[in-house]
Amino acid sequence: MQTVILAAGRGTRMRPLTDRRPKPMLPVADRPLVAHTADAAVEAGATDITLVVGYEAGDVRDYFGDERGGVPVEFAVQSEQRGTADAVRAAAPHLDPDEPFVVLNGDALYDVPSLSTLYEGTPAVGSFRVADPSSYGVLDTDDEGFVTGVVEKPADPPSDLVNAGAYVFPAEAHGWLDVDESDRGELELTDVLAATCEAYDVRGVAFDRWLDVGRPWELLEANEWKLGELEPRIDGDVSERAELDGPVVVEAGATVRSGVVIEGPVLVRSGATVGPNAYVRGHTLVGENAKVGHAVEVKNSVLMEGATVGHLSYVGDSLLGRDVNFGAGTKVANLRHDGEPVRQMLKGELVSSGRRKYGVVLGDGVKTGINASLNAGVRIPTGGTVKPGESVLYDRVDDDAGDETGGETADHAATGDEATPGED
Repeated sequence: MQTVILAAGRGTRMRPLTDRRPKPMLPVADRPLVAHTADAAVEAGATDITLVVGYEAGDVRDYFGDERGGVPVEFAVQSEQRGTADAVRAAAPHLDPDEPFVVLNGDALYDVPSLSTLYEGTPAVGSFRVADPSSYGVLDTDDEGFVTGVVEKPADPPSDLVNAGAYVFPAEAHGWLDVDESDRGELELTDVLAATCEAYDVRGVAFDRWLDVGRPWELLEANEWKLGELEPRIDGDVSERAELDGPVVVEAGATVRSGVVIEGPVLVRSGATVGPNAYVRGHTLVGENAKVGHAVEVKNSVLMEGATVGHLSYVGDSLLGRDVNFGAGTKVANLRHDGEPVRQMLKGELVSSGRRKYGVVLGDGVKTGINASLNAGVRIPTGGTVKPGESVLYDRVDDDAGDETGGETADHAATGDEATPGED
């Protein structure tokens, strides 16, 4: 079935990681987030894929080329992000108007068996059960279980089924894409779903597993999911004096040196080096050409391409952007003294991560001086610097600036979380 994957957004809540690339291209295990969506679609039954691109579109084009898993790939440009219905409308010229079509969010992970059920043909919408649906779009259903609509962030949710951003629309829906602006000024795909519900019995397909990746800690969770599926494989150069335990993948061109202990699931990508005498554990991604040096401990973290943690440092439950460089002795805190979930500033508000252990988020090119300390929940902007011996207790990313703020930005908002450095 023809498939549209939405990948045009920047992902402002992911800043600073999205200052230089779109959110769907952030790394999840061995590929970008949107590639997991595309691969799941191919396996579920996509016959062709149209990727809707916008912000930093070249990154998506260069990665995918003209096919994925033998399925043709085309690109549609949404020049201004005006909503999901507008994005699908941008893709419409690439679709056969006489055929039904699937729409998937390119910043979500779907389990393949459930997605395959969605692809069975009749109009459908994917759903996922959550304990507290009040902050989601919640599906309203009739007595026979068919979906009748979506209620956005209701105080009194009609069900515990939330909209998973996966749809099968009938051919007639090509003519229903010209919707009115919603109250928040966007052209919403849920209005197209509402029109579909009026004309058809729409199946609600409950996904066994689904993850909307909208905030930094959800990128950690996405990596935990996909790294947890690793099968052990050693193609790189591993010292006889290194100890690898559990599902560990060392790609060709990667090096694991003497005295290293790795407890999987861990993926060490091509060109990366680990050690000597380093300890890597938890669900950890050591990206291409990244470096984990002498006496460094990395736990449950993502080190993106070219990130370097050279020596005598601790990184826990953190996201390090491309080409980050830690000075010797830099420590990350990842646990509050009171044991409550770590909070992080997002768009001017302190938001709970829901995670008892959660470290830092650093933009591309951040550099720390020797013996620096970074508090739990702190973000440091793209190209930012931390002085030798400095303790960074407050967030340094200005979400209102809308651009790269650099290393001279003043601390503007406390995380409110006193933390213990180096907790595991």
